[in-house]
Amino acid sequence: MLYKRLANDRGYGDHGWLKSFHSFSFADYYDPNFMGFGPLRVINEDWIASGKGFGTHGHRDMEIITYVLEGELAHKDNMGNGRAILPHEVQRMSAGKGVMHSEFNHAEGETTHILQIWIQPDVLGVPPSYEQTYFAPDEKRGKLRLVASPNGQDGSVTIHSNTQLYAGLFDGNEATSYPLKTGRIAYLHLAKGQATINGEDLVAGDALMFVEESEVTITNGIAAEVLLFDLPLAPLTNQ
Repeated sequence: MLYKRLANDRGYGDHGWLKSFHSFSFADYYDPNFMGFGPLRVINEDWIASGKGFGTHGHRDMEIITYVLEGELAHKDNMGNGRAILPHEVQRMSAGKGVMHSEFNHAEGETTHILQIWIQPDVLGVPPSYEQTYFAPDEKRGKLRLVASPNGQDGSVTIHSNTQLYAGLFDGNEATSYPLKTGRIAYLHLAKGQATINGEDLVAGDALMFVEESEVTITNGIAAEVLLFDLPLAPLTNQ
């Protein structure tokens, strides 16, 4: 079964310096039909104005992935980490038993465009940790590159969730397919461009949810940037 989530059906907030689409219920946006998908809890598409950002705030027991589409985002936390996140980098912060951090766009005259992703962990109360890795465009060109996994496979960032996150770039004749194992679900978010996914035409911001499907096929990309989440049916609750 395929479920299509259109970009313009997402929740939306305009705070002046921050414009944000919410794929799932978040902050003032609430839809009981879109509370998450398996352990995938948040995909926020944010545009952050120059000189603005999120002041110091806290998180706990969440795997937080920041994926920059355009511009840059400065991260600083109470673990001593402080650096800019750039396009083609994946930043992972395991909030665990508690972390404080801030995120700002310091680029003069430039809007930062990001995806903020939250995944519920399998284990609660772990020590907080941080990781940031660059994945070259050639590694994603015409294929799906593993960028986050529970065991750091193939140089991916490590998350405390039985989830694999893949990123891919597709244009023209570039195409691929990804097999889905029995008992797994998948969520595909089209971050940029256009593409056909399992026969469905998507544009930037659209998504497809896969339940009891055997594979994901990606064709007809036009400057497409794709994120694919291979997920368990539900988050674990081990403590």
